[in-house]
Amino acid sequence: MPLVTKWTGREVKALREAVRMSLMEFAEKLGVSDRIVSRWEADGEQASLRMVNQAALDTLLTKADKDAQGRFVGILEVDNVPAHAIVEPDGDQTSSGEYVKHPGDGKLMAHIPEGIFLSGEDDEPVWVDEFHIDTFPTTNADYARFCAATRHAVPEHWENGRCPRDLYDHPVVHVTWRDAQAYATWAGKSLPTAEQWEKAARGTSGRTFPWGDQKTAAKCNVRETGVERTTSVSRYHSGVSPYGVYDMVGNVWEWLATATTPGRYELRGSAFTSPLFRGVPAIPNDANDTMHDDDTGFRCVATPEQMESRKR
Repeated sequence: MPLVTKWTGREVKALREAVRMSLMEFAEKLGVSDRIVSRWEADGEQASLRMVNQAALDTLLTKADKDAQGRFVGILEVDNVPAHAIVEPDGDQTSSGEYVKHPGDGKLMAHIPEGIFLSGEDDEPVWVDEFHIDTFPTTNADYARFCAATRHAVPEHWENGRCPRDLYDHPVVHVTWRDAQAYATWAGKSLPTAEQWEKAARGTSGRTFPWGDQKTAAKCNVRETGVERTTSVSRYHSGVSPYGVYDMVGNVWEWLATATTPGRYELRGSAFTSPLFRGVPAIPNDANDTMHDDDTGFRCVATPEQMESRKR
């Protein structure tokens, strides 16, 4: 769940928009006048809120549903809110997970230690060096910052060149392999190899899905779930991998660095359009590097050297 150490007007406005309330509705929930809420929002980071008001905002954020919490995170990310708004997973939402923020794009990354894991449908032992992987797929908010910084073309389905606010925390789609590679280069990262991605999804012991061997569609956004669109990247807490990585099955297919033939690259993880069995992390898919669709996105990895180089 998102945590805010100090509420200012920027966080207040982000929460009100995330829960989709008018000034009057929001003020009533907090037990203050709409003029006070309006003043907080106008003052932005300079707004000074009493502790009783901060406590009320904490409660409202806690009681918000997961989609609203995801929108709150996405709005803050796009608006480049400073470090007093801290967003981390709950400790009880992952079976394990060592998280750090990448010094380049600021995304939360999970640590994957070096060692052998059981790979592929035959569970062959494969060694993979230490790396970090994005805890969540690249979101529309992440991609918007990249496009603004580099003038890279935005996805064609964004209205008037801007992503709708209610999709900020959803995975970016309609990106080609080349788009994904351009983002990774800008961030000082790489696209995952097939071995890196599979280890981050399955762990070391050869489990079928990130959460275990059970065929449980409710733990991810696949065809059987019935959502029929992308969802917030932080929605499926019970479906995380042994390393605490989200959405390794369902939501969107993810581009990888591993080529299958010239001009074609692996995809893994399946999407909201796919049946659950297509999401088995050991099973690859591939596509032409110019392909883009409404169910295809990506996430990045970073070696220890890439993590250190961006700190200098």
